[in-house]
Amino acid sequence: MKISVIGCGRWGVFLAWYLNRCRNSVYLYGRAGSDKLLKLQNERTNGTITLDQEIAVGSDLKKALESEVIVIAIASQGLRSLMQELKKIGFSHKTFVLCMKGLEVGSNKRLSEVVREYIDNDSAVAVWLGPGHPEDFVKGIPNCMVIDSDNQQVKEFLVDSFSSDLIRFYYGNDLIGNEIGAAAKNVIGIAAGMLDGMRLSSLKGGLMSRGTREIARLIKALGGSELSAYGLCHLGDYEATLFSPHSHNRRYGEAFVKGERFDALAEGCYAVKALVRLAEQNNVELPICTAVNAVLYEGKSASEMMQALFQRSLKKEFL
Repeated sequence: MKISVIGCGRWGVFLAWYLNRCRNSVYLYGRAGSDKLLKLQNERTNGTITLDQEIAVGSDLKKALESEVIVIAIASQGLRSLMQELKKIGFSHKTFVLCMKGLEVGSNKRLSEVVREYIDNDSAVAVWLGPGHPEDFVKGIPNCMVIDSDNQQVKEFLVDSFSSDLIRFYYGNDLIGNEIGAAAKNVIGIAAGMLDGMRLSSLKGGLMSRGTREIARLIKALGGSELSAYGLCHLGDYEATLFSPHSHNRRYGEAFVKGERFDALAEGCYAVKALVRLAEQNNVELPICTAVNAVLYEGKSASEMMQALFQRSLKKEFL
């Protein structure tokens, strides 16, 4: 089928490569004049992934909307403006697939909620989440991921269409839990990077167990299933986010405490703001998210916040 991928960052390029591998006709969209787009047009590679010649690459949103399935892989905070642009152009009977992990700062909305504001009943939205890095996938290293939607027919269609020997897809059954879990694991990833930067990597075990528990509480408060925090979209993504050298969020946390510059997108920096606000609104305690937020935005010492975090009483660990 015809699929458009919007976003030519590392994930967007991988998605175009992967969906072409699954025998689809793919159009990869990037902003006109962007360095990433120009490199792809001139060299057909981003340095990690080389695109087949049959994959069209361009900056025409109208052309992107000619496809029946629109996969979006951009920075979370740009999603609303993108949907406004698409709405102006006009579309119908489209399936939007969000291969993004984040929350909208300000509204604190899940990304599928943002998209739903701009589509009619004849279009649908789904999320593509879970562990994995493009650097590993292109080497043939397989992984498992999740597709979720409140439209069962769309969910089944996407799982059947996108599954391959490289990615095994599972059916999600909790859109709230999966989106919140996916956004929150990036924050836990930043905390893990901070521990790495302070040479306290041995504390990641405690970080993982406590992080999963606190996010489960928030998911439940928002109307999702606590068990989703223990699935592929959160706990199942920890290996790729808390340990991998390819993890932007882990690398950002490490660079932050070392006072080093890190320019790549780390979605956890935005998600933590929304998560802290959601926790306040729903009277849920999120110690790790609160600590990360305090370090990033309140000038608190990473060393002091991490030390305080791990000195919390054993009684509070599972509350």
